[in-house]
Amino acid sequence: MIKDELKLLVATAIQQAMDNGTLPAVPIPDVVLEHPARIEQGDFATNVAMRLQKAVGKPPREVAGAITHHLELPASVSAVQVAGPGFVNFFLADGWLQEQVDVMLAAGPAFGTLTYGQGQSVQVEFVSANPTGPLHVGAARNAALGDTVARLLAATGHTVQREYYINDAGSQIQALGASVLARYRQAHGVAAEIPAGGYEGEYVQELAQEITAEYGTSLLSLPDDEFIAKIAPQVEALVLRSIERDLADLGVRFDRWFSERTLYEGNLFDNALRMLREGGHIVERDGAVWFASTELGEDRDNVVIRSTGQPTYFASDIAYHYDKLVTRGYDRVIDVWAADHHGHVPRMKAVLGALGIDPARLTVLLYQLVKLFKDGKELKMSKRAGTYVTVRELLEEVGADAARFFLIQRSSDVTMNFDMNLARQASDENPVFYVQYSHARTASIFREAATKLGTVAYEAGEVRLLTTESELGLIRKLLLFPEVVESATQTLAAHQLPFYLQEVAGAFSAFYRDCPVLPPRNPDRALTNARLKLVAATKQVLASGLELMGVSAPDRMAERASERPA
Repeated sequence: MIKDELKLLVATAIQQAMDNGTLPAVPIPDVVLEHPARIEQGDFATNVAMRLQKAVGKPPREVAGAITHHLELPASVSAVQVAGPGFVNFFLADGWLQEQVDVMLAAGPAFGTLTYGQGQSVQVEFVSANPTGPLHVGAARNAALGDTVARLLAATGHTVQREYYINDAGSQIQALGASVLARYRQAHGVAAEIPAGGYEGEYVQELAQEITAEYGTSLLSLPDDEFIAKIAPQVEALVLRSIERDLADLGVRFDRWFSERTLYEGNLFDNALRMLREGGHIVERDGAVWFASTELGEDRDNVVIRSTGQPTYFASDIAYHYDKLVTRGYDRVIDVWAADHHGHVPRMKAVLGALGIDPARLTVLLYQLVKLFKDGKELKMSKRAGTYVTVRELLEEVGADAARFFLIQRSSDVTMNFDMNLARQASDENPVFYVQYSHARTASIFREAATKLGTVAYEAGEVRLLTTESELGLIRKLLLFPEVVESATQTLAAHQLPFYLQEVAGAFSAFYRDCPVLPPRNPDRALTNARLKLVAATKQVLASGLELMGVSAPDRMAERASERPA
């Protein structure tokens, strides 16, 4: 990337200035390049001179002058200047910008992909909702974030594994079984009540109907515990099948579905607990087994095994992460958790350190809640789930494309207000429609060109003819794609993608307005071919960006509209 080349040039210039005595020899800080707010200030700017001023004992503008004096400008840069209190600004050459259209087209769909992650294995564990009912919209945000992060990691060369952790070792499945038992008995005229802590909603009745379809009334005579033991595995499988179907319709698939129960079927948990004991990190009191977190800086110790002999969720997490990072040996693990689990992050980091695992190998991406709005009112209840709006209901309202785009368009650390009316709206106010329409418009331009010009042979187009402000502005925006992919991946900030694609759509709209690709009369075929090249590059970047988000790139908007419910 040109950004990396310029960073190296600046660092080299600083070193040369120090070598010849223009600047005193001091440690060179990392060179950070940013894009100025206005193009008049250049394409890139660095404040490294201001960061050096104290160490070198010179005014920042003098430091910046020493840097620019020793810069060996490549052909890609037309000018460099010292601005303001000591910024060094770079201006890219028009000729180099024009050539990048050919570079982008030559790279094809690989443009925007990077290789810095090669040789690194990353496991992304996300969604992982309890298999006790339909997924809620919070899980949809988890799914969209986790899947987009996984796509970004793959696009930067990482070997990625997607995993769903099934919480099936606790009491939830028993509670669901008891709830189904009550509905099953009620359906056959036997008085029964949902137990305290049980599950409500139509889906429990649907599960009871499934049990009736297989067993009829033959289970009515069974004691509660026998009934639950018999149907619990089947009920869990039905719920998981429903969850898998909803996620697939959201465009999310997993490489592995990992059962929590398997952690205790082998020696995973025993091995991890033994290592903690040998390290002096386990204490026993009040009949329970505790992880001595306070000795590692935590504010309290944490129970690993209850006095009843039952392991806690924390125990499962210890064994699970030991398995991921030691047994399976992933270089890095990324967990996507709801923000209300933030207190669990430091204790997980602490226990990894106690196990001799670098805590930096675990990254937890926290996300805030989703609030759904329709007709100006917040939706809080679901007829099917009883207490929350489900992923299925969201998909039926707005479709997978709008759901995914909206769910990642805000930073994960802020509450998401999801306007379902806007998500269905066919206007530029709807961001997913705006971006997809831009892609569809690029396709329509080529259809129109084929009609008007016959064979469309734009490959020989001369990119040097792309000289207007709108053309060069669009090229500049397209060239940011690899930077955005790198930044979004390194910071796990999926929202950078939809933000960037809306900017590309805006730049393309300005180009389309100002630069007729197919003028009605006497078209300049050379200019037309050059502009068709730019349209092709735009189409390519929009499609690649949408693919990273798991959103379709339709060639006609009717294709997208047909996916939405009437």
